[in-house]
Amino acid sequence: MATHTAEALTETTSPLAGQYLSFTLGDEEYGIDILKVQEIRGWDDQTRHIPDSPPYVKGVLELRGHIVPIVDLRIRFATGEARYLPTTVVIVVATERVEGGQTLGLVVDGVSDVIDVNPEDLRPPPRIGGRIKADFIQGMVSLERRMVVLLDAERLLQAGDLEAVA
Repeated sequence: MATHTAEALTETTSPLAGQYLSFTLGDEEYGIDILKVQEIRGWDDQTRHIPDSPPYVKGVLELRGHIVPIVDLRIRFATGEARYLPTTVVIVVATERVEGGQTLGLVVDGVSDVIDVNPEDLRPPPRIGGRIKADFIQGMVSLERRMVVLLDAERLLQAGDLEAVA
C-alpha cells in the first residue's frame, strides 16, 4: 500500500507537479496527469461485456486496432449510482507499468478543465478511510474553494483485473 508522508511528497513533488485533467465523479473532483490522456470520448453503450470481469469493468472497445478495457470509476470508487448522462465521458489513458503498456478508458461524470499543479500546492492524502484506496492517490491539491484528488493512472487496474479483461 502506498504511503505518503509530507516529507516523501516533498521529495517527489517534481514528478507530481504539472498539468492535470480534472473531472467529476458525483460531487467530488479528481485529476489525472494530462500526459497520460490520449483522448476524451463521449459515452457509448456499445462496449462488449467481458464475462467474469469485476463489476466496474464495463467491457472493452476497439480503438485504432487495440482492445481497451472500460472502467467506470463511479463503480470502482463507490461514489454512488452510475448514471449515464449527456455529460458522461470516457477518458482514454495510457499506462506504462504493465509490460508493453496498457490503454484503458475511464468512465466519469464529466470533464472540468486542465489545472496547473505547482509543487507548493501539493498535499499528501489524509490517512483516514474513504472511498478510494490510498494506492490510487498521488496527492491532493487545493485550488480556490475546491479540493482535487490526484489519481495514479498506473494503479487504477490491478494485475488481476487485467487478466480478467485479457
